Amino acid sequence: MSDASARQLSEAAERNKGPIFDVLRGVLPARGLVLEVASGTGQHVATLAAALHGTMFQPSEMQFAMHASIRAWSDGLLNVRPPLAIDVCDARWGVARADAVLAINMIHIAPWEATLGLLAGAAALLEPGGLLYLYGPFAEAGLHTSVSNAAFDRDLRARDPAWGVRDLEAVAGEARARGFAVEAVVAMPANNRSVLLRRG
Repeated sequence: MSDASARQLSEAAERNKGPIFDVLRGVLPARGLVLEVASGTGQHVATLAAALHGTMFQPSEMQFAMHASIRAWSDGLLNVRPPLAIDVCDARWGVARADAVLAINMIHIAPWEATLGLLAGAAALLEPGGLLYLYGPFAEAGLHTSVSNAAFDRDLRARDPAWGVRDLEAVAGEARARGFAVEAVVAMPANNRSVLLRRG
């Protein structure tokens, strides 16, 4: 049993977990392993695992301090494994294979090299037909999709020049180079996007 008081709450995760679930419930495998990269507080993996009992979930988070929160949110869910610390820029992820990989609100709060590492690592783990799911704000054709996203991008780059809202075509191009096809781009609340990439 985990201590419920260890749960950390992300207001953004609370707001977007429902719309994200609405997209994922139709595309995640009914059986198999789903790896979440950068699980944060653990709210997303707990929401998905509670609804998809036949699917095993593997959360991960580089910040060890968040592991207690992930365990607390998933307490009682038998289809959630203990969290791992995965550095996407290191080829050794500690997972042999997966049927889907999720990265929610990750690639804009990380250097571009982390996006490339995520794509390469997911390509190595996924069999043909496997899903890589990205969620967050994206620029399109080099332009921000909203005034708020432009302000968010400025804030991110002020915090760390290596961070920033990524251009969708740049991400898609790198994904295609690693054997993925863009299956769908779904408009989400607050000017975010769900990007579904399918392993060829």
